[in-house]
Amino acid sequence: MPANIIDGKAIAAEIREQVKQAVIKRTEHGMAAPGLAVILVGESPASQVYVRKKREACAEAGVLSKAFDLPDNTSESDLLNLIKQLNDDNEIDGILVQLPLPEHIDSTTVLEAIHPDKDVDGFHPYNIGRLAQRMPSLRPCTPHGVIHMLDSIGEKYKGRHAVIVGASNIVGRPMGLELLLAGATVTTCHRFTDDLAAHVARADILVVAVGKPGIVKGEWVKPGATVIDVGINRTAEGKLTGDVDFEAAAEKAAFITPVPGGVGPMTVAMLLRNTLQAADNHNSNS
Repeated sequence: MPANIIDGKAIAAEIREQVKQAVIKRTEHGMAAPGLAVILVGESPASQVYVRKKREACAEAGVLSKAFDLPDNTSESDLLNLIKQLNDDNEIDGILVQLPLPEHIDSTTVLEAIHPDKDVDGFHPYNIGRLAQRMPSLRPCTPHGVIHMLDSIGEKYKGRHAVIVGASNIVGRPMGLELLLAGATVTTCHRFTDDLAAHVARADILVVAVGKPGIVKGEWVKPGATVIDVGINRTAEGKLTGDVDFEAAAEKAAFITPVPGGVGPMTVAMLLRNTLQAADNHNSNS
């Protein structure tokens, strides 16, 4: 039987509607709408597309979005000064710096400059540390979005073997922490892993986030597994494709995410959710 498709667009739409209704309630009670500062350095076409989608989602949900589009030659010190101003701005609940940054700017320094309470990407070491210690606050958007997708199909986690292919700071590593928190037994594979196929074949839950089309072959997938493909790659013909050989994997998996229309929409939805959470936290602490 072909796999059931996990519809990321539909799940993301539900979350965005929940955020919209929560923002309406906030404003009805005299509270300000959540505020998100989106910083874009340079003119990368891909980054411009991502930022535009985030700003459109904010407008749809009633979240105040402030745009800071900076030239490619912006200095690291100027960017850090802007972040300091936004950290001190009471109208701003969340700060997002679109990655990647130009080579002359150190992304680690920049991300660590964002106050953890305004780190709506969930990348600050403080927020990653809280997730590692099972006290999550603002959580990385894509991994937390994957958990929502798994919850939507009734994933049980406990007693299930989760295998993650990819160990990036943005997806792979926090994904492992999320699945540990949920109760799964977790294996993380990376570029030094021997016999990737054998690890994949043992996965009840498979999450692939590498950025290499077809790196996971469909025949490796365990029958009945749940396959989450985080990769988004563009072929020479301009077609979007994931990291998993979708057609073959779908013949063996019980559930699978498509590309596009799977994990991608969840990232923006979780960003809105984090911004709302940050605003609620600021109100409760003020």
